[in-house]
Amino acid sequence: MSVTIRLRRIGKCAKKKFYFRIGVIDQHKARDGRILEDLGTYDPIKKKDNFKIDMERFNYWKAKGAVISPTIKSLVKKI
Repeated sequence: MSVTIRLRRIGKCAKKKFYFRIGVIDQHKARDGRILEDLGTYDPIKKKDNFKIDMERFNYWKAKGAVISPTIKSLVKKI
């Protein structure tokens, strides 16, 4: 099973006010599909402290061969 680390939109937010969870998801599932493990959150509306991730688990999945989405790569690079 190939997995990917990507954003998953959650909640019934108002229009253009998104909130995301960072999760490990089977590559063949939908964007908002069932996750294998939740790694953190991302709130693009906040200006500061808008990104939280468990780096220990992130590195574990990366070592196991998980594909990382470009958005997650850019967010992790900022840390």
